[in-house]
Amino acid sequence: MRKRIVSLWFPRLATDRILRERGPELGERPLAAVVESGNRILLSGVTLAAEQEGLSPGMTLADARAVAAQLATVPADPRADAALLSRLARWAGRYTPIVARDGADGLFLDVGGCAHLFGGEAAMLADMTDRLDRLGFAVSAALADTPGAAWALARHGRHGGIAPPGGTARALEKLPVGALRLDREIAAGLAHLGLRRIGDLYGLPRGTLAARFGQETVLRLDRALGHAEEPLEAARVSGPLRTRISFAEPVAARSDIDAALAWLLDELCGRLEGLGRGARRLELACHRVDGTAQMLAIGTARPLRDAAALARLFRDRLEGVDPGFGIEAMILTAPVSELLSPAQETLGARRDTQESASALIDRLGNRFGFGRVRRVAMVDSHLPDRAWRPVSPVEMLETVDAPPLPAMPLRPARLFARPEPVAAEAGREDGPPAAFRWRGRRHAVCAAEGPERIAAEWWRDDPAWHDGARDYWRVEDEAGRRYWLCRAGRPPQWRLHGLFG
Repeated sequence: MRKRIVSLWFPRLATDRILRERGPELGERPLAAVVESGNRILLSGVTLAAEQEGLSPGMTLADARAVAAQLATVPADPRADAALLSRLARWAGRYTPIVARDGADGLFLDVGGCAHLFGGEAAMLADMTDRLDRLGFAVSAALADTPGAAWALARHGRHGGIAPPGGTARALEKLPVGALRLDREIAAGLAHLGLRRIGDLYGLPRGTLAARFGQETVLRLDRALGHAEEPLEAARVSGPLRTRISFAEPVAARSDIDAALAWLLDELCGRLEGLGRGARRLELACHRVDGTAQMLAIGTARPLRDAAALARLFRDRLEGVDPGFGIEAMILTAPVSELLSPAQETLGARRDTQESASALIDRLGNRFGFGRVRRVAMVDSHLPDRAWRPVSPVEMLETVDAPPLPAMPLRPARLFARPEPVAAEAGREDGPPAAFRWRGRRHAVCAAEGPERIAAEWWRDDPAWHDGARDYWRVEDEAGRRYWLCRAGRPPQWRLHGLFG
């Protein structure tokens, strides 16, 4: 299949991003993104309004203020610009699965074999630029046989353009030699010899050109003309871990979206099974007719390729999808997957227990965030404060076969970070109190078990246990509520450390 490359150039990416985020705040004034360079502040990007005032990237802020006194400035943020370019690369996946980043302000799309799906190359390029314009981006687009030629036409051609298949040399011949992505000094040296246009280089011997201006110059020319291969590093790996469905007519009903997702999941899980893998993260892109894409993502605690279970995880996420005037395409991707070996079915309940726990963790993690879901792991310590630790639920699933810890006395279900003081009424000597008052309420002790003496760990300096050993009692009040009381310190004081049930 013949390659056909689209180059999308966003000449005002930084300021377009700023206007999308803070447009109402900044108003209609000329805007520039600024960056510090040594002891000077330079313009790294300007809006169209600033260009019309005579400003351009590379100017010092002082010179820019002299030209446009009303200039608004915002610090440049290369990370945010890169993140926006990544989102644009994902958006461009609606046209082709092969999208590569081109520096800090451009994209390459290999649309070979895809253009007919959008009415031809001209219609597809017009659709791209129209959608991007409606989204608030300044863009120049061009299409050619090679990335170098598309790059040159997008940045130096008149409003981009399309080089017909096999017509690359003719499309480039009148462009300046700088359009070959050459170093400025090399381009200036060529111009000094009268070689100002790319077409002036066609008839020169390659050896002479390389000897005078370097092998890189010849390589750039050959790549632009298609005589040397220029591979593209796709921003997203395409292949069996991605499925897509396009609709003849836009859909908006939830039942249609659910049916499309079920089909996508069946396709993706079938491919995962063939690879012996399971998904750990899935991303669903719903491309609407207004040019925007709504993104949904789910994660799993363990590798999973059960389409029905994955559909249940997407169920809550789909509630937030706004189809607008309709969704015209849906793309499901598994960016993270792991090996998933076939498991032996057993007669015991251990496997069912693990699967049930994994399903619960998936539901909680996707609703509240996996970083907020924790399980309790027991620690080999006799101190109640140190006898457990919060761990990731996935860690607990992976260590389910760990040997059990020795049996310990009954501990309360709710343990306070520090024991809370109570006002105790004296009972029998060396026994529990007859009653105690906690948080303004009196509790009569009707039953008690104890004492259990717990001393600090001698090898650890723990301020919480500086009052020495504690005597713990499990007591029950007149209403049947059970409490964990302890007595420690000199003079001895009663405190409440936990609640049972």
